[in-house]
Amino acid sequence: MAKDERFENIYSQGVVNTMEIWVDKETGVNYVFHASGHAGGMTPLLDRDGKLVISPIVNR
Repeated sequence: MAKDERFENIYSQGVVNTMEIWVDKETGVNYVFHASGHAGGMTPLLDRDGKLVISPIVNR
């Protein structure tokens, strides 16, 4: 992975039906991505209170 890539995949499961969690390295916001066959979608990951899940940003 190149240093200047903004998103990092931190979790992945499945082959045909995939579920992944991606982190925006500039904001720390987590996103969940789900794909099934040729269709897929990505949305911000929320906690139980409906707030964004935000990971600490590591200085580059």
